[in-house]
Amino acid sequence: MSISIVIADDQPLIRAGIAMLLAAEPDMEVVGDVSDGTEAIQLARTRHPDVVLMDIRMPGMDGVAATRVLTEELGGNPDQLVKVLVLTTFNDDEVVYGALRAGASGFVLKHAAPKDLITAVRKVAAGEAWIDPAVAGKVIAAVAGLSDFSAGAPALVGRLTPREREVLVLMAHGMSNAEIRDRLVLSEATVKTHVARVVMKTGSRDRTQAVVLAYQSGLVVPGPGRRL
Repeated sequence: MSISIVIADDQPLIRAGIAMLLAAEPDMEVVGDVSDGTEAIQLARTRHPDVVLMDIRMPGMDGVAATRVLTEELGGNPDQLVKVLVLTTFNDDEVVYGALRAGASGFVLKHAAPKDLITAVRKVAAGEAWIDPAVAGKVIAAVAGLSDFSAGAPALVGRLTPREREVLVLMAHGMSNAEIRDRLVLSEATVKTHVARVVMKTGSRDRTQAVVLAYQSGLVVPGPGRRL
């Protein structure tokens, strides 16, 4: 089954270029492209894409506000959950952190290599986190220190069993379900169950927020060797 994608960016050339790149992939289908956040919400409501590729800076409703509406409106129904992959130049840290708080599942730089964008879409569609490797350490370290984001994090992580905490640590190290399966010698179905329980018990919207929670709680410390 193809990954359905909506592209939201106010620059027509960027939208067209991304659409051509993704449409060339056999497992991807671009179901629409729009120029602002309001249009992205309207299209997502009617087409229910798997992923919305969302620019942060757009006229009218920006990407942060649109991401918040999509995740709050559809977040309660897993069957209709729209995952948002944010496009950014990372020239405004607070805006990027705002998008993460709003429920974005990942970030990709506009000047990233085409193969990285394709990988990011697949990862986010599969329910995994993606933060561009070039800025992953900076994002995690900064978000981990935001007081409004970290309140209560240790108590939330404390709800997890030892095995669930182990899985969360590996998630925070950027491992996919398949990599966690191999590391812990478990079936992939068991890993998926553990990941789902981690997300549910911590009250996270998705895998990305659970990963951030791991850093905020002190379960994982930002440093070299981490990847998302």
